[in-house]
Amino acid sequence: MTKTLVIAEKPSVAQDIVRALTPVAGKFEKHDDHFENDRYVVTSAVGHLVEIQAPEEFDVKRGKWSFAHLPVIPPYFDLKPVDKTKTRLNAVVKQAKRKDVTQLINACDAGREGELIFRLIEQYAGGAKPLGKPVKRLWLQSMTPQAIRDGFDALRTEQQMAGLAHAARSRSEADWLVGINGTRAMTAFNSRDGGFFLTTVGRVQTPTLSLVVEREEKIRKFISRDYWEIHATFGAQAGEYPAKWFDPKWKKSEDVEARADRVWSAAEATAIANAVRGKQATVTEESKPTTQASPLLFDLTSLQREANGKFGFSAKTTLALAQSLYERHKALTYPRTDSRALPEDYLPVAKQTFEMLADSGMRHLAPHALTALNNNYIRPSKRIFDNSKVSDHFAIIPTLQAPSGLSEAEQKLYDLVVRRFMAVFFPSAEYTVTTRISTVAPHSFKTEGKVLVKPGWLAIYGKEAAEEVEGGKDGDKGQNLVPVKPGESVNTVAVDPKGLKTKPPARYSEATLLGAMESAGKQIDDEELREAMQEKGLGTPATRAATIEGLLTEKYMLREGREIIPTAKAFQLMTLLRGLEVEELCRADLTGEWEFKLSQMEKGLLSREDFMAGIATMTERMVKKAKEYDRDTIPGDYATLESPCPNCGGVVKENYRRFACVGKPAGSGAAGQTGGEACGFSFGKSPAGRTFETAEANALLRDKKIGPLEGFRSKAGWPFTSEIIIKYDDEAHNYKLEFDFGDDKKGEESGEIVEFEDASLGACPICGSEVHEHGSNYLCSKAVPTAAQPTPSCTFKSGKIILQQPVEREQMTKLLETGKTDLLDKFVSMRTRRAFKAHLAWDKEASKVNFEFAPSKFPPRPGAAAKTIAAKAGKTSAAAKKAAKPAAAKKAPATKTAAAKAPRKAAAGKAPSAALAAVIGAEPVARPEAVKKMWEYIKAHNLQDPKDKRTIVADDKLRAVFGKDSAGMFELAGILGNHLGGEG
Repeated sequence: MTKTLVIAEKPSVAQDIVRALTPVAGKFEKHDDHFENDRYVVTSAVGHLVEIQAPEEFDVKRGKWSFAHLPVIPPYFDLKPVDKTKTRLNAVVKQAKRKDVTQLINACDAGREGELIFRLIEQYAGGAKPLGKPVKRLWLQSMTPQAIRDGFDALRTEQQMAGLAHAARSRSEADWLVGINGTRAMTAFNSRDGGFFLTTVGRVQTPTLSLVVEREEKIRKFISRDYWEIHATFGAQAGEYPAKWFDPKWKKSEDVEARADRVWSAAEATAIANAVRGKQATVTEESKPTTQASPLLFDLTSLQREANGKFGFSAKTTLALAQSLYERHKALTYPRTDSRALPEDYLPVAKQTFEMLADSGMRHLAPHALTALNNNYIRPSKRIFDNSKVSDHFAIIPTLQAPSGLSEAEQKLYDLVVRRFMAVFFPSAEYTVTTRISTVAPHSFKTEGKVLVKPGWLAIYGKEAAEEVEGGKDGDKGQNLVPVKPGESVNTVAVDPKGLKTKPPARYSEATLLGAMESAGKQIDDEELREAMQEKGLGTPATRAATIEGLLTEKYMLREGREIIPTAKAFQLMTLLRGLEVEELCRADLTGEWEFKLSQMEKGLLSREDFMAGIATMTERMVKKAKEYDRDTIPGDYATLESPCPNCGGVVKENYRRFACVGKPAGSGAAGQTGGEACGFSFGKSPAGRTFETAEANALLRDKKIGPLEGFRSKAGWPFTSEIIIKYDDEAHNYKLEFDFGDDKKGEESGEIVEFEDASLGACPICGSEVHEHGSNYLCSKAVPTAAQPTPSCTFKSGKIILQQPVEREQMTKLLETGKTDLLDKFVSMRTRRAFKAHLAWDKEASKVNFEFAPSKFPPRPGAAAKTIAAKAGKTSAAAKKAAKPAAAKKAPATKTAAAKAPRKAAAGKAPSAALAAVIGAEPVARPEAVKKMWEYIKAHNLQDPKDKRTIVADDKLRAVFGKDSAGMFELAGILGNHLGGEG
């Protein structure tokens, strides 16, 4: 009997499908990775299981950061499994290859990404040749059981989905081509003068960055102007009211800062005030009713914007909270959506949701839900229920599950979604808006009054609209107005010119940046218009938070409070792209056009071949521009440093690559340095891939040192932290820039007496003496030669920066007082390069500062604790068996317990090779101990390169071990592993 394999995008959707099909297709049996009955096998991915890569023959392994192999435009793409989900992929492929499975149903999410996830799995399952099994498409916009059954009755054909499949593949391949070629080309260009300056670009991230840089450029170039407003108070029989002067004949002009209520001179403002002061005014007014509908339901971007504006949550934090409310608490629907509507069959579910909220015990929400039910507010409306506006997923709304045990942040976000969900069903708020014009000929003053007549949906937010209206007190926005009788003249009680200044545009916050990404840089406040622009936006709601976080991680931007500020590295990249005339990577609206073309492809209005040909042409042009650029610098708006040249006292100016002395200004009087003659002093703007901010460059020249600074990268791409100094070079007769890793051993070995000038941080945990700052470390006063004790007697020392985490003085004080620091969150693993959180704690047994990790907030899986205890008790685990195999092969069969212990014995020591034994001795040794002994030998023989302490210069003994003249410090462990062969 043949079966149909159904592949969903997520396990939760697979379960929903099984529940919906059971009444019509029979009971399913649950297996580890799938459900099965007589007709169907239902399984799921967990998002993307497969990603594209260049085929082996076109992939560049060595020299990929040079122009030699660019551009990389493979004629086709191979597939590779996503490392984290290989097991899941294998389970899905196993079902797809079953002989009794004769048809596949793509039940992944109804959209571009869902289509791509399925297509890549199907292609991977087929291997070298197509899988060859017919495919149908389940297109779900609602997850009710009946909607799922209806979807199975109306499956779409392969041909119907061709446009969407082409768009999905094209988007993925375009991102690869632009990202790989752009990043390699710009990195090659920036690394021409030596070093490694990783310069990442991307089809979405770089235009997003350009928005932030362009805004900052406007702020920097902004020149504030003085203007005046004339504020008056008028007295009627019923009381006083405020008003503001305006010009009724004013029309918009090219001056973007001009307004009807602004005058540009103090004299004019004073003249108007003097002309009306103490005079009678005639009054005309017009009142009209107006309504304000509630905002639309949330999609992910609008939720992220609202949460950023209200609570200061980052886009990443909001997504994580929404994901937790969806996955762990089952309290919200799927959050990664770009839709703000619900399916047309969702009215009954909406009613049930209101019933849940009314009965939930959430006192701040339940009364409003009860009001909606009692007044029959939950009715069909195209504004809420519209299939044409539902894409992969519908809007974010609460589920039927009342949550419990939410964190404070989760509760805030849940309330935000629930209030928006309820509000959209409530009636519009009703106001009466009164516009009053008070005229003292020929001058007019305007007052607007806004009175809330019926709160409607505003009742859910507890708003008193008249008090909430911004600027009401100034007389031109809206407030409760005292009445004026028809024909009544009023007195000008007071009138004052108010001097103000024009303000530069505001920096982006995450909320406004998400809005700008959504509209591809076009500032659109109207919700309906913004919705129409979504097809041309930068990225998707699901990827925008990751794009912003990526730019922050790469140090292109930084957060200051709620503001997002571009760094010097961002300005440098934009200068480069503009100078190379690679506008495709800079312009947000152009990238928005690409998104529009993809949507055209989905509808069959544009061919995949034409789109990809355009991307290939753009990629080739981008690489060609970078490769063939032959001028010394790139045109740009560059800074002049305030600090003088340390060599000659001349002016130091910025160019694209360097800060360089341009000599003293003509007539400065210095012998040999007049008329702008430069002395040759300069230093690179981006040593080891980290770009100096202008303020940092100034400080470096002024103090001849700066740091420690984070964000440097070695040639191998590893991050490191260092101080930078400017040091006089006797051979060059000039100053040059050097890294200073703060090796305090110099002082210890030379016997130079150290004097501590800072206050003690606390008592040394080893000997009880004072701990101080010294160089790049915190150390015991008895760990270095001092006047009181010339011979060091203590070993306590801990870095001021550990794995890129700065350790502030107060944290070290806390460690010395309590035994550990607060939880620190900026450590970066040297092995995985991932950030992690930990406490620093004093390890008494090891007699050093170690990491202490916070306990997991998620309870272990059922049975996991028992397995751990069993493993500790010496029972054989799969890993122990695997590790024990080599030992078992060489020796007589052992017991299970012995086999489990074998790896420990093996790890205890391995015999070094003859070459390594000549350096560290012939005794069996574990690799960490071998590395330690190797370092002792290196330091004892002073084999670190003085210009780069991370490089070890080999003597005869080390040359035999390294197989070359030098090796990097990060290579040591790998090299030694090759020399530790035999059992100890």
